[in-house]
Amino acid sequence: MKTLIMCAILGIATARPQNPQDAYITRYDFDNAGLGGYSFGVETSDGFRHDQTGEVVNPGAENESIVMRGSYSYVGPDGVTYTVVYIADENGFQPEGEHIPPSAGVKKLGIPAAAQASLIGGGLG
Repeated sequence: MKTLIMCAILGIATARPQNPQDAYITRYDFDNAGLGGYSFGVETSDGFRHDQTGEVVNPGAENESIVMRGSYSYVGPDGVTYTVVYIADENGFQPEGEHIPPSAGVKKLGIPAAAQASLIGGGLG
């Protein structure tokens, strides 16, 4: 789990344009006892901030998963601070922010029962 968190931090930090000589970490908090949940927070001198918590849902069950909630913000090239609030769970990464366009009415499509049966070896008829 620690590797996953570090990859997420590094991925977000390296995905945005910056001059590495100009930015440095001003805050880093991390809490992971390995017992089902974690939290972390990081801030850098160039205005980037990321806070996240995670918890195990349905521990020990076949559908065990991790739900992550958090937010990150950064100062864009236009000088505006952009903030994204998100949840990542069995439904994927779900970001929200004033600068993120709406989904244009996109809806999740279910897989018909007959197709599910076929995929797991139950046949179509």
